[in-house]
Amino acid sequence: MRSPLGEYVMGWEQERFDALVADIFGFNALQVGLTGADFLRANRMPLRVRCDLDGPAAVRADPQHLPFAAASLDLVVLPHTLEFAASPHQILREVERVLVPEGQVVITGFNPYSLWGVRRRLSPRDAAFPWQGNYIGVLRLKDWLKLLGFETQLGSFGCYAPALPQQKWLNRWRFMELAGSRWWPIAGAVYMVQAIKRVHGMRLITPAWRERKARAKALAPVVQQHTDRNR
Repeated sequence: MRSPLGEYVMGWEQERFDALVADIFGFNALQVGLTGADFLRANRMPLRVRCDLDGPAAVRADPQHLPFAAASLDLVVLPHTLEFAASPHQILREVERVLVPEGQVVITGFNPYSLWGVRRRLSPRDAAFPWQGNYIGVLRLKDWLKLLGFETQLGSFGCYAPALPQQKWLNRWRFMELAGSRWWPIAGAVYMVQAIKRVHGMRLITPAWRERKARAKALAPVVQQHTDRNR
């Protein structure tokens, strides 16, 4: 994505990732795809790993078959991973598998209902990146996440300027950032969705000493009353 359009998108996404992942805590975080950028750099987890089949990835693996144990990761970020995959459903299933209960996933993608989505539909099938992707709408993505037990927490759109190849033309259309976020907020070229893995029926088990302490506290007035009567 080293082009004026690519820098435009990457700048918006890096800023949003930095703000969001800084407040997500845990021990293990994973970025799948677009490993040329570090979208976990603002996160403070001890282990932060980038994974992909190629590029500067610490772990070389197929995103459809992640080499991590079940319930071992606290955060997974998917920057444009789903729309360029042969089986995006399988990737989401793998993300659900490797996340701990209450773990989080953050996804970015190109919005099919935007000016960029129109450009993509008018492009030939052998067009260059990113016009050959299978863009996934936000509502469709939320349905997929819901079926896997995720609860969507946050969503945002950005990059409202048309897909113009030259920097000078992009600069001239920068006014659309403010206008777009105000007048047509769901028509941004790029979106970000955050979701939490919910596991229904889970019950937090507290140490037994807390229960004993609670029972002792409840019995204290009864014991005191019995003692007073015997005096």
